[in-house]
Amino acid sequence: MIEWLADGLMLAGALFCLLGSIGMHRFPDFYSRLHAAGITDTLGTILLLTGLAMQADAGDALKLLLVFSFLFFTSPVAAHSLANAAIKSGDKPLLGAFNDD
Repeated sequence: MIEWLADGLMLAGALFCLLGSIGMHRFPDFYSRLHAAGITDTLGTILLLTGLAMQADAGDALKLLLVFSFLFFTSPVAAHSLANAAIKSGDKPLLGAFNDD
């Protein structure tokens, strides 16, 4: 049963990472792309690491949980720092309708 749950978590994590990659390619401006990368990449990686930790032995699971905690705290901070730097440099978000011409 744990194998199935771990496989499901890893599959969900891979799908979130794929959706984030598609969003980075398709969205029109920096802020939308940053949102796609920050949210889906963090969640996808956390799901992948949780699934891997469920299948690993205790020592490796501890290492994966340390990586998990590092990413859980640093990824949102990095996304916020990038957005703050973009705002301070004068980059404006794209507002209104977007044409895909």
